[in-house]
Amino acid sequence: MVKKLIMISIASTLIAIGINVFIIPFHLLNGGVFGISLLLKYLLGFKLGLTIFCINFPIYLIAFKFDQTYFFNAIIGLVISTIIIDLLLPLSGIIQLPVLLSAAVGGLFIGCGVGIMLRNHTSPGGVDLLSLLMAKWFSINPGVFILLVDALIIVSGLVILKDMHLMYSLLTVTVVGIVVSIFTSFKSISINI
Repeated sequence: MVKKLIMISIASTLIAIGINVFIIPFHLLNGGVFGISLLLKYLLGFKLGLTIFCINFPIYLIAFKFDQTYFFNAIIGLVISTIIIDLLLPLSGIIQLPVLLSAAVGGLFIGCGVGIMLRNHTSPGGVDLLSLLMAKWFSINPGVFILLVDALIIVSGLVILKDMHLMYSLLTVTVVGIVVSIFTSFKSISINI
């Protein structure tokens, strides 16, 4: 359990860095609940971590009903990641990169964080949690499911915010999907130090 908490904390930190350092400064979006929460932050000034937690609540009720093991694992990932996202908000804008590079690097950080969580049978919530359940029920790769849903959210963001700058968010979503697919494609990954 200690190893799992360490991995969740590392993963949460990667996600928080990806969002706060690379995504928020350019008002980019990610997909899933993060993307919806970012939209609400940009439009209404909502606190990101708290919004992520609130949007995830109904999804967690579904998880609790269908798979209590996933529910308990995922609630740990959700709580830790939402706290770290809000704690690391002051990092926003600390690194100055061109928007294209920021979108890609942010996607890489987020994808690694989500991939690590999924490898540890947990999730930062929302679509990631649903992707774990879908993978279990229908043998679909979680990264592919996440990529499809995320693309839909980015298109919705384009319609709502009417900002073509959000097109860079498609790169973020693509990188997240690819990285998560890589992390979840193998039965086991061992790292020897």
